[in-house]
Amino acid sequence: MEETVAEFLRRTILKIPMYEMMTILKAWDFFPEEQLQTVNFQQRKEQLALDLVLLCEKKSASLNDVALLDIIYTQARRNHKVWDVFQMSEEPDDDVNLFDMEQFKSSFKETLQRALRNVTVSFRNAEENAIWIRVAWGTQCSKPNQYKPTYVVYYPQTPYAFASLSTLKSTVPLLGQALKMASNHHQIMKMDLRSRHLDSLKAIVFKQYNQVFENHNSTKPLQERNLGQNRNVDPRLIHENTVEKERIQRITEETFGDYPQPQLEFAQYKLETKFKSDINRSILAEREEPLRCLVKFSSPHLLEALKSLAPAGIADAPLSPLLTCIPSKRKNYFKIRDK
Repeated sequence: MEETVAEFLRRTILKIPMYEMMTILKAWDFFPEEQLQTVNFQQRKEQLALDLVLLCEKKSASLNDVALLDIIYTQARRNHKVWDVFQMSEEPDDDVNLFDMEQFKSSFKETLQRALRNVTVSFRNAEENAIWIRVAWGTQCSKPNQYKPTYVVYYPQTPYAFASLSTLKSTVPLLGQALKMASNHHQIMKMDLRSRHLDSLKAIVFKQYNQVFENHNSTKPLQERNLGQNRNVDPRLIHENTVEKERIQRITEETFGDYPQPQLEFAQYKLETKFKSDINRSILAEREEPLRCLVKFSSPHLLEALKSLAPAGIADAPLSPLLTCIPSKRKNYFKIRDK
């Protein structure tokens, strides 16, 4: 095993949390079960990494073997990446072709290698027929950097792919070209949709977020809940409060549904508008350039946070469609201009 591959393996093992180590190594399926039983997982991680590297050297582990381990690790910690969504399209008169996995892999790899000599590509078939792709980028003069790869998740026979955010902007067009060619599409574009939660992005683009029914509310009727039922309070106020809460609850469920929301961390709105004024000689009214501003809403779980605003009394119901249309529009980047 080459020294660079051994170092890549050692650093990959060191990234894996100890509580996930056995699970990920079993998923890697490089060692027989009985051989893993002989490994001391109670020792310090640095020594454990060295022991595993020695075992891999005996089995002549290749660069592709280690890249596969890295893919499995990334799958397990997918929410530690930021993911962009790409949408592809076909010509209207294109015939439907059966998907060939090996042909896809070969075409994807060849397209990248024709454009860039130093690049390594690894694949792993995953759940729900998804293909996980790992691309380590080099240049015409330098070898691929195995420590800053791009990960792509593609669902065959769909127009969608998900790619981890890359620091190398020049790689995005190459990646798009390879995806387009390998999947037999004619166009590809990056959607205005981004999140750390890959499963939520998948649910949004495939419109699966409303298929999981889970009632977060009490099963008791609203009238039976403890809504200020103090004996000293005027019953008319209790009734008015109950009716209003029922209205807000109904509108909230009509808007968001009665199921868990996809998990996004932010929504960004860019506003471009001309200043309008009836006052003569206004400096801003004579301005040719539009006024621009950016508003960003952020939360660990933005859609659930928005869903809770009206019931909590923080906002009126219904909320603005600009906030509630995120899943249906399949975007969390918006540009608002004058019509």
